[in-house]
Amino acid sequence: MNRILYLIAILFALPMVAQQSITLQECYDLVTTNYPIAKQSQLFKQQNNLDLEVISKAKLPQLDLSAQATYQSDVISIPIPNTSIEPLNKDQYRATLSVNQLIYNGGIINTSSQVKNAQLQTQQKQVEVSLYQLKQKVNELYFSIILLEKKKQLLTEKQTQLQAQLKEVKSGVNNGILLPSSDKVLEAELLKIDQEFSEINSNKLSLIDNLSSLTGTLLNQETSFIIPLTQTTINDEINRPELDLFQLKKEEINLSEALIKKQNSPKLVGFATGGYGNPGLNMLDNSFQTFYTVGVKINWNVFDWNINKKQRESLAINKDLVETELETFKLNTNIERNNYQKEIKKISDLIKIDTNIIALRKTVLNATESQLRNGVITTSAYITELTNLNEAENSLATHQIQFELAKANYNITSGN
Repeated sequence: MNRILYLIAILFALPMVAQQSITLQECYDLVTTNYPIAKQSQLFKQQNNLDLEVISKAKLPQLDLSAQATYQSDVISIPIPNTSIEPLNKDQYRATLSVNQLIYNGGIINTSSQVKNAQLQTQQKQVEVSLYQLKQKVNELYFSIILLEKKKQLLTEKQTQLQAQLKEVKSGVNNGILLPSSDKVLEAELLKIDQEFSEINSNKLSLIDNLSSLTGTLLNQETSFIIPLTQTTINDEINRPELDLFQLKKEEINLSEALIKKQNSPKLVGFATGGYGNPGLNMLDNSFQTFYTVGVKINWNVFDWNINKKQRESLAINKDLVETELETFKLNTNIERNNYQKEIKKISDLIKIDTNIIALRKTVLNATESQLRNGVITTSAYITELTNLNEAENSLATHQIQFELAKANYNITSGN
């Protein structure tokens, strides 16, 4: 008996477990984690590690192995009679192993690594910006779904009210108080409501599918979308990730400029070469010999026709371009924020008017219901007043959702 009761309890609990709810903030977090472009951040990190490894290899000794065999049409001869010096062979052979070790290059390697790290930060911040900009798309889908749910709720209330009136009207028709066709008008209106339910469900399913794709998580018609009570703080501050992106771009340009300056620095390299060949370093010894050379060398591009200077001037222009992009972004963001502030104020005023309209419409509908039961008005007149009330309630619901959407968009635009 206890086992049966336990199974029954599980069966009743299943729908509750299956019931899923989600918040707007959770949708933001899911987009940040699951949207395909989010994977790029880690890919950029892996790529940067490889690039840094390649750059660091320049500090290690560089080995160069070469071998050659040649035949010459003529060789050096010493025109001194009665000497034992033999002329060189026309076929000559040589194999060498050279080692070059960078000693000093003006800090190019370290600066190159800094440039690569700056590029990584810029790339990762760009990914963050792209993900952040998806939040407004999430807002549109999320609040549209909530609005459809509210419309469905109001439509259900209208359906319930019509069904109740239909019973009374049929009773009135049977008693000869109302015209025989009065109930048919209400039945037709109920069929129209069924059509509206179908349209709402279809639109809602489409929006849910889009939000599921965007967040990378499974949502369905049974998912409960929690209405957020958004708080807005009106101030002049902007905390968008784009501001960090512009700053990182400028830092990357500064490091690139420093790298270019170091390109003309003197480079000191130590080298050693060992080999085996015929002839060796002693050109007068016509035999196979081992040999080696060691030393240091310096390279310094003293004059580059102002190439370095022009490259730095080009980077300075890039820095100015970033600055203009920053100013443009701030200007457009402030315009957008001002528009949302005005929209929030406008919708707030509309909600107050909606509330008054609904109160009046309910008063009129109550009077109409009494008139319908007494046969004073037709069912069409009653449906007109009921529809007017439903439209007023829909208007209020729409404005309430738009109010929350405008506040959410304001926060996203401000970076709150």
